[in-house]
Order: sequence, then structure tokens, then C-alpha cells
Amino acid sequence: MEVNHINMQGDNCEPERPAHPGIFPTREAGKSDDQPAECSVDFPVSVVLPAGGTGERTGLQTPKQFCSFLGRPLISYTIQAFERVSWIQTIVVVVAKENVDLMTDIIQRFQHRKVRVVPGGSTRHRSICNGVLALGEEEEEEEERPAADRPKVVIIHDAVRPFVEEDFLYKIAMAAKEQGAAGAIRPLVSTVIATTSEGYLDHSLERAKYRASEMPQGFTYDVIYQAYQRCSESDFEFGTECLHLALQYCGTNAKLIQGPPTLWKVTYKKDLAAAESIIKETLSRSACVLTGGSARALALADALQKAVGALGMELDIIPDLMGENTRYLLKEWNFIQVSVNPCMSEVEALLTDLEAANRALLHPLVIIWVHLSASDELSVSGRVVEPAAIVDLASAAKLRNILLYGIQLHQSKDAERWERSVLKVAEITSALIREKSPALVGQLLRA
Repeated sequence: MEVNHINMQGDNCEPERPAHPGIFPTREAGKSDDQPAECSVDFPVSVVLPAGGTGERTGLQTPKQFCSFLGRPLISYTIQAFERVSWIQTIVVVVAKENVDLMTDIIQRFQHRKVRVVPGGSTRHRSICNGVLALGEEEEEEEERPAADRPKVVIIHDAVRPFVEEDFLYKIAMAAKEQGAAGAIRPLVSTVIATTSEGYLDHSLERAKYRASEMPQGFTYDVIYQAYQRCSESDFEFGTECLHLALQYCGTNAKLIQGPPTLWKVTYKKDLAAAESIIKETLSRSACVLTGGSARALALADALQKAVGALGMELDIIPDLMGENTRYLLKEWNFIQVSVNPCMSEVEALLTDLEAANRALLHPLVIIWVHLSASDELSVSGRVVEPAAIVDLASAAKLRNILLYGIQLHQSKDAERWERSVLKVAEITSALIREKSPALVGQLLRA
């Protein structure tokens, strides 16, 4: 009696799909609930994204990694998820030879950083191997580059799993460094059975004892490099599981880590629609607050961050868009500019920075100017900002798919009144970002 091979890869057993990833893109480095702010990765980490599949199961002519929604190809969202992680050095994208030019164009068009395109092989393992070898070649080509800069850990992830989160990448990277290999697993939802060659039931597995193997997976560079150097042609041709290679050829038993349900893979046509829906929703629930370095603005931003959190939104707070913070200009986030004077120069500077970034705004981006005043009049030195100035600036911005709104907030010394005002600003902000009301563009609302 012949028994078919049972593959425990996530391709065949994808539980709980789809699941909402929360805010996308997710938190900044070191600021998640599971990863305290003081935690950081102090060793070099690189990523290999195999993206050479043909996407036959989607039933589409275009490979799924290049299918677009909201004007952006799926693989671009996955790359973006890794680019936001400050401790990841290099992202190697491995594509079929005929798609190298297409992938290069995507990188240029969406201004991706730290990305290198490598031609793939005829199978999944050959493509991943090419990506791993490229990381080594990168070191050899740069003779002046210190040996310590070679990636200590290589994370391998599917290009069509766009919802990977930084806190889980952190767990994979740290476990890989300590154990030599680490991988994501998920509980099995369906019972796995083995069949005979004639198509009859042979036996079933006890579901509680097994898990679905998912991505990402992490390895020390030496382990994954040696595994590919030693594996057989049969492994290259028919294998799919990198953790198995590390165990069989390097004796490295991987640390398995329970992953979140957001690790699901875009496999079928319906998954593209699900991913688009999730991304569209989450992009309307995140914003970056600019304080200009003002203590008063920062106090409001902190209070606003807590208030909108209860409304299902996430805010990042930064003083300006200088230095490392310029990366926010390339994100799909909205902006809240808090000012302590009525001059709109800070908003004008933000619009100028967005234009200089030359990023294609594929859906409306919201900018909310919050003027924090100490009086009931929006004035300084006897001058009042004319509503026409806001309208004119908003009209020009709207032509570039940017919706500009204004909110005036009186800073009260009464604690209860101040709390009510902050809550009102949070509610208005949430509504404007979610609904993107065209009727209110250019208006100055009072809170």
C-alpha cells in the first residue's frame, strides 16, 4: 500500500484566514507591546524574499506577487513591511529572470530602499539559494566592508505574505541567532490525512501533535549557506522546507515559534481581495503627529495618542521630518501637524517635503493642521489667518490627492474641559482620516 508524502507547509494548511493585522504598516522599531522600547537587534540581519512563483492557483495571468491593488503591486507592500524595520540591513528580492526589469521598475517607482534584485532559479530552493549566495557575494564585492557587516541572521519570507509584523520578526531573529534556525508555526485547523495511490484513506494524523509551518523563518548565515552547499539535487528540485535542510545537513534543530494569524499567504484570487480590503482599512487608521519640538504640542500629541487609541487608530509622534524621520514621507500614513502659532508655514513645509519625496499618492492622504491656541482668536501680533489662505492651500493640495483640514483647539487650564477638548479633537481627527470628507476640505474646525 503506497502512502503519499504529507507536507506540513502552510501552503496546504492555512488556518484562520484572513485575519486582520491591526495597523499596517505596524509600529516603529522597539515600540510594540511584545517588544519593549529598550530591546534592539545589535547584529546585522538581512532578508531574502523569494518571488519567482507563477501564481497558477490564483487563476490569473499575472503572478500574484505583481498583482496590484490600490495602485501598488502586492510585493511592494511586503517590501515596505521590512523597510520600516530599522535593524534590517538588506532585502534581496529573488524573481524569475524575465521579471528582473519589472521588479527593478517597481523598486524605482515606489522608492524602495535597501533592496537588491536577484534572478531566481527553476525551483523555490534554487531561488532562495541564489538569494543567500547574493548576500555573500555582496560582502566579497565590497572589499572595504568589515567582515562583521555580513548578515549574522538571514530571514526568509514569502513575498506574498504582506502582513508580517516587526515584533514577530524580532522574535525570529533573536531565536535564529541563539539556536541557528527558527521558524513560525500555526495550529492546524483541519485534520491532515494520508491517502493511498488509489485515492482511498490510509490514515489520519492526530491534529494536536502537529503544526503548520509558516513564514518567516530565520537562520544564521553560516547555517543556511552550508545547508544549500550540502543539499542534494533532489532537495533543490522537490524540496520546500528550509528548516528541514538546516536539520538534515547542519544538524541544527530549529526553534519553533507560534506566529500570529496575520501570517497568511495570498494564494487564491479571493485572497487578493481580502488583502486589498485589509490594507485599505488600516491605511485609514494610522497617522504621524508632527510636534515641531514644542513642549505644548508634544503634550497635546501624547494626550491625542491615548484618545485615538480607544478609537482604533494608531499615532506615531515625531518632532519633524528630518534625518531618520524622513522615512515617514515614503509611508502610506496620514499626518497631523500640531502648531502653537497660527502661521501655516509648518503645513506648507510638509507639503513641500511630500512633493520633494516624489511619491505617487495612490489614494487620498490626509493632513490635519491642529492649531493649539492660548486664546479664542487665531491670531498673532494682531494678525488673523484668513480662511481664504487655508482654502487656497487645501485647493492646491487636493490636486495632488492630499486632503487638508484645520482644527483650532483652545488650551484650557481647566483639566476636565481640556480632556473633553482632546477627546473631541480625537473624534474629529478619526472621522476626517477615515471618511476623507470632501465637503470639509480647507475648513477650520473648532474643538
